[in-house]
Amino acid sequence: MFLYLEHDLLGISLVVLPYILLFLLGVSELSDAFDGYLARKFHQVTDFGKILDPMADSIYRISVFLTFTQPPVNLPLLIVFVFLYRDSVISTLRTICALRGFALAARSSGKIKAVIQAGGAFIILILLIPYSMGYLSYGMLRGISIAAVSIAAAYALYSGVEYIWANRPYVLRLLTDKGE
Repeated sequence: MFLYLEHDLLGISLVVLPYILLFLLGVSELSDAFDGYLARKFHQVTDFGKILDPMADSIYRISVFLTFTQPPVNLPLLIVFVFLYRDSVISTLRTICALRGFALAARSSGKIKAVIQAGGAFIILILLIPYSMGYLSYGMLRGISIAAVSIAAAYALYSGVEYIWANRPYVLRLLTDKGE
């Protein structure tokens, strides 16, 4: 985030910036996937991890998209709020369920959501390459970026609804249980 926002201050040209950011995003996404793979392979999956890992991933990805609300991409904040609200609802539900003694695991739709979000971020960074060299207009950069992130936001909404629906017995239990 800091590199994107302060690349001039750090002496990083807009031409070089997308390559650095693509590398960092790639490392972040691969380390997340590798971490999950290792946890499952070595049976290190815990209820605490089921809550904390998706929450950390959510904070990371929302931070990336919040950063893209600044120039040169200028995503509308409203689109990013879709991610924020969806993930806040799901994280709150998971946390309350955990406090009541039952952990809600991630669903495949949530994993697909993460992949689509990562894809949206990669698309934006790849678009910054021709933009930085003058081959892509600001309007095209912004328009394609908004389209890519809008698709991710629409799927995020779907996955949130699907998550709540799939866990409706727990949600209903939370709504009817007085926490005793």
